[in-house]
Amino acid sequence: MMIITKTRLSRSRFFTTTSPLNDEASTTTTSVNEISTILKQKNWRFLLQQQSSSSIAGNKLNPDLVHSILRQSDTIDPLRLLDFVIWADSQMGMSQNLTSFSLIAIKLCNLREFGQTHRVLEIMVNTRKPVFEILDCLIGSGRELGVKVEVFGILIDVYKKLGLLNEASVVFLRVVKEGGFVPDLLCCNSLLKDLLKGNQMEAFWKVYEGMVEGNVKFDVYTYTNVINAYCRSGNVEEGKRLLFEMESKGCCLSLVTYNVVLGGLCRNGAVDEACELMKTMVAKGMVLDNYTYSILVDGLCKKKRVGEAKLLLEEMLGKGLYPDHFTCTALISGFLKQGDLEEGFRIKDEMVARGLKLNTVAYHTFISAISKLGNMKKARALLDEMITSGLKPDVRIYNSLIEGYYQQKNSGEACELLKEMKKRTLVPAVYTYRAILSGVCHCGDLHLAAEIMEHMADQGLKPDVAMYTTLMKTYLQNDKLDNGVEVFNQMKQNGVLPDVMCYNSLIIGLCKANKMEEARKYVLEMVNTRVKPNAYTYGAFITRYAKAGEMEDAEKYFKEMIGYGIVPNDVIYTTLIRGHCNNGNTEEAFSTFKRTLELGALPDVQTYNTLIHGLSVNGKVQEAMQIFSQLIDKDLAPNVFTYNSLISGFCKQYVIIEAFRLYEEMCQKGITPDIFTHNALINGLCLVDNIVRARELFDGITGKGLTPNCASYGIIINGYCKSGDLNEALHLFNDMTSKGVPLDSFIYCTLIDGLCKTGKVEKAISLFDEMSQKGFAATSSFNALLDGLCKSGKLIEADQLFKHVISKHIVPNHVTYTILIDHYCKAERINKGEELFLEMQKKNILTNTITYTALINGYNRAGNIIKMVNLFNEMLVKQIEPDGPLCSLMVDACLREGNLEELLELVDKTSIPSVDLNKKSSEMLIDALCNNKLSLSACRALVRGFYEEGSMDEAKRVVNRMVGFGLVPDTITVSDFISEPQTDANSEYDSNVLKKATIAAAK
Repeated sequence: MMIITKTRLSRSRFFTTTSPLNDEASTTTTSVNEISTILKQKNWRFLLQQQSSSSIAGNKLNPDLVHSILRQSDTIDPLRLLDFVIWADSQMGMSQNLTSFSLIAIKLCNLREFGQTHRVLEIMVNTRKPVFEILDCLIGSGRELGVKVEVFGILIDVYKKLGLLNEASVVFLRVVKEGGFVPDLLCCNSLLKDLLKGNQMEAFWKVYEGMVEGNVKFDVYTYTNVINAYCRSGNVEEGKRLLFEMESKGCCLSLVTYNVVLGGLCRNGAVDEACELMKTMVAKGMVLDNYTYSILVDGLCKKKRVGEAKLLLEEMLGKGLYPDHFTCTALISGFLKQGDLEEGFRIKDEMVARGLKLNTVAYHTFISAISKLGNMKKARALLDEMITSGLKPDVRIYNSLIEGYYQQKNSGEACELLKEMKKRTLVPAVYTYRAILSGVCHCGDLHLAAEIMEHMADQGLKPDVAMYTTLMKTYLQNDKLDNGVEVFNQMKQNGVLPDVMCYNSLIIGLCKANKMEEARKYVLEMVNTRVKPNAYTYGAFITRYAKAGEMEDAEKYFKEMIGYGIVPNDVIYTTLIRGHCNNGNTEEAFSTFKRTLELGALPDVQTYNTLIHGLSVNGKVQEAMQIFSQLIDKDLAPNVFTYNSLISGFCKQYVIIEAFRLYEEMCQKGITPDIFTHNALINGLCLVDNIVRARELFDGITGKGLTPNCASYGIIINGYCKSGDLNEALHLFNDMTSKGVPLDSFIYCTLIDGLCKTGKVEKAISLFDEMSQKGFAATSSFNALLDGLCKSGKLIEADQLFKHVISKHIVPNHVTYTILIDHYCKAERINKGEELFLEMQKKNILTNTITYTALINGYNRAGNIIKMVNLFNEMLVKQIEPDGPLCSLMVDACLREGNLEELLELVDKTSIPSVDLNKKSSEMLIDALCNNKLSLSACRALVRGFYEEGSMDEAKRVVNRMVGFGLVPDTITVSDFISEPQTDANSEYDSNVLKKATIAAAK
């Protein structure tokens, strides 16, 4: 009673809300003492509550006062102090100082009240104060009261349980490195384990290093955690090294530790090593558990070795171990990915027979795999079975089904599934909409695709970069370039940043549309936004330029990507090689191939095939064989395309023996020749006029399990046409028609050309009409028919056909006009030839040497030397190079007309590389040229020409004539011309001009 009385007597001092400033310190001391006295009573809460009328939550009772009470209450039970602090919180409506809680936590921990210590530290953490502030309070209070290291271990545990692993790591590192405290091994191992589970590897290794610095002695659990970390980071070798180190130190290894290493090996694809380690475990007397087998089964299935996985499962069952859902699902997934539905369902039935029901994961594996295989009826049946068994399908299962239906372009069923999802209150996620969008785009419904994006926004879902990329890519693939660019810009406006795949899709689309400058702009944008371009970025430019034959630009981009440190892939190398080969530049193709090797790349079979094919097509089969030998030396397996390229190359070079040797070689290696192989050989035999053997090979195609295609018939028909056997060619034509083999323009052109050459123009006209009706009419077939009519003297019919064809929208080319001009000139209808020539020029149709020669020949027949010379000069102005026969024609005409002035001008303007004159014309030319004072070097060229031809008499005759014309003194002989060096600057030119004339005269 006395205590209560004293308390009541002092009530006015303790709960006074105001006091003089000079009395504040003494009042605080008094209040601390009085409250401390009350707290020693069992009914302290009742006694303090009695003071409520004096506003105990007033100015006197505050966090600082509470802290002072705690510091001076050494004799009071810490649990009571904790209750007091919580009570004070409720009275004041504010939280206490961290230092107050840290004092209580230290006191409780020192009394080994670890549960209550955890409670206090959890209150501190929940204040959301920074971890460093909480630590500073604990360390400060610990220095004042003396601290046990367990308090820091408990704080670490609090942070871990709240999921604040980073803060837990900070506590550990701070107390180890600055406080000098090292939590016990149990705490360390627990922290490592949780960091590993949370995949916070950086923090894991820092804690591990802290343990090493703190001289913590590791046990098997520590080693297991560290090995697991190495394996997860892909450093399985270091994990294995640590495992063997444990063994060497005599550490008792558990099955768990070995299983960790097994898991790491399997995750990194080292399944063979995992199997060897399993044998080691068995040899050490370890009893393998379900988890061991499950790891290996899963690893083998992921490497598509389901047969071995199944044997392992049987071994597991033989040892009395029953597979769990994980094991069976892994095996089922393995078989389904290989398309073996029967085996997958058999394992499912075995699971059910053993009482192991499929869970949601297993059903998802089934439904996902079967949907990808396109068996939607079976996939839907599995969904119904799942629902009947009481399992609830999740969003992922519906996603797989929706995606599968859209792949089958069955949008109706996909929409029904979406409705079903909503009925089951399953909210479609972004992935669901991504699957729907992908399917809609696959169906080509771009309008619906745009609506889906808008619907997502209405649902509060934000389309991701993958969805924008899908929609943009679909627009680009459908030649809607502007729409694709608009989607890209809209994506950026909505705050979604494009990634490298998005940029690449846009750049590839622009390059395919030949918008190279615009595509280049986006590459620069990538660099500016720190999205690093990759091989696919540059591959878009290289592919486009290479296909267009613009190899200089393709090489420019290749060099740029190398400069940026981007490693080219096999596709880029192959594209460059193919581009150079298509341009006929095999040297540059070789150079690119060598560069591939120099940069450390390992060309695959496709790269080798591209170079081999390019070389073969360009007639360099020996070089192609050298590359083929390199392919074999690299232990790469040639395929049918490799051999086809070489066989075709040798056949086109008429080396049929080597082609058949390669054919035998590929058969011996188990490479089955295809129809292209046989076509190449048949073509080769036709080229060497061995039509009999070519027919034998053609007739044997069906016996090889192959069917002759249009190309097969085209080759053999062409062979018969060239050999003049039109009857057999037409028989084969009828045969392919009756067998339903598709016809093409080449077949018709070949037959029309053959018929015309053999004078069967009427049949040729019939075939041309048939060809036109079937839509195969081509300019080449028309030209063949036109030439046949002209050669048969049917110029009227040819003219009628020409006019008829133009009305049928077949565009005549320079060959068409040249044929008509030539035949009209030969028929002495020069005016008609001139008319067609002018028509060509008006229509900007190419006129070449043959065209000019045809018309000049016409003028020659008409004896019109002036028009001949004028047309020849026009030809030279247009930089159309005259050939030997045309130059010979011009020289003969000038000599015949005695027009030496035009003759000399002609010699001056052209080098006349291959003038072919008769002996009379040659002598006339020599006399004319010598009489017009040729240079000494030109004279020497004439003499030497005869001398080199072995016509010494003619050489002497030329010298005599030159003496007679006063060109040289009469003391000069043939030997003087032969022995003297050529010093005249024009000697080479003069020699070229007169060489043919000299040879002709020698004849």
